[in-house]
Amino acid sequence: MPDFAQSGPITTLHDLDTVCSDRLRETLRRAVRNYPIGLVLPLTASDMHAAPFTNIMEQLAGADYVDTTVLVLNRTESVDDYRKAVQLLAPMGERARVLWTDGPRGQAALEQLKQAGFDINQPGKGRAVWFAFGYLLADPRVKAFVLQDGDIVDYDDSMLVRLCLPMAHPGMDFDFCKAYYARCTNKMHGRVVRLLVVPMLRALISVMGSDPYLVFLRSFRYPLAGEFAVTSTLARSNRIPCDWGLEVGTLAEVFRNTSPKRVAQVDLARHYEHKHQVLDVEQANAGLMKMASDILANIVRTLTSRGMVFNRGHFNTLRAAYLRLAQDAIRQYDADSLMNGLEYDRHAEELAIEAFAELITGTGDAVHDDPFGRPALPTWTRVVTALPDFPLTLREIAAADLAEYGDQGN
Repeated sequence: MPDFAQSGPITTLHDLDTVCSDRLRETLRRAVRNYPIGLVLPLTASDMHAAPFTNIMEQLAGADYVDTTVLVLNRTESVDDYRKAVQLLAPMGERARVLWTDGPRGQAALEQLKQAGFDINQPGKGRAVWFAFGYLLADPRVKAFVLQDGDIVDYDDSMLVRLCLPMAHPGMDFDFCKAYYARCTNKMHGRVVRLLVVPMLRALISVMGSDPYLVFLRSFRYPLAGEFAVTSTLARSNRIPCDWGLEVGTLAEVFRNTSPKRVAQVDLARHYEHKHQVLDVEQANAGLMKMASDILANIVRTLTSRGMVFNRGHFNTLRAAYLRLAQDAIRQYDADSLMNGLEYDRHAEELAIEAFAELITGTGDAVHDDPFGRPALPTWTRVVTALPDFPLTLREIAAADLAEYGDQGN
């Protein structure tokens, strides 16, 4: 039976396999005539050189429904990497540009922000997305920004179509749209969502009581999905975390700055495969363990900002409640895997939730010692108040880098 379920205050847009991609693509082409879309591609050098990104760019070459594309190249100072990015982006023509944040001009822009009193020194995906939003905000025609990862193995441009359409279609009025999908190959993936976030949200509600923000988070089928679409107005107002809490931190800002009824989640694909982080339970400051720690801290700090009071005893109770709920979830995943012919390592999953449980009390100590954590990146409203021309500066940087480096070695 098709899934029609609408759970919680947000809208779920299902893939019922009743419409072909070509029809949705043509509908989107008509919609963007009055609602231009900007595409954000945050990329590291390693992802750019991997096979999935070459396929992604081949798919996007025909994406004429995208008005502007900005590829933010970060974590590399290599001119060769920059030229490679320009070469890969070339099939998209004049509507696409590379913004090289680690190049000489990008570093000068960072210094300009630092001199103005902004703390944007933490590199990573969060800062790359933040720069891309600034770049796109220089063009007031662009109504919404769509973020897409560059490591999707089985990418098809219908994924982008499904993410753009809820924003651009005149019959819908969403400010934000989050992707969701099934993370499985021959086994289930999405371990941080399955084994930590979902049971932890249930534990928080059972121990601390229901809160609209927790209900909001629980409404998302895949809250850590990297792909989302946001209106330019909301992008201007949202603060972006610069750690592994990017996804849940973005949802917290969306909850704060718009109504849940103007938020949707859309099913992008039957199967979705991309790079997997390492889960080493002995390495609390690396891979998925570091991601889990940042996510927990972000959720707790958001709740404290809403007036919820935590003491150290709460975290011991949360740990016990979480562990029970996560153990129940493992039993369910084991049965689901059996019914779908998937491999399932129950022992490894049990070890993972025990390690995640340790993080809960550790997070409590960290939040008590540092209640505020690392500040999120500033809103673009604040930046343009201090530096009105900075978004245009980012456009000029992209154009100047292309003129100096882009035509050589292609």
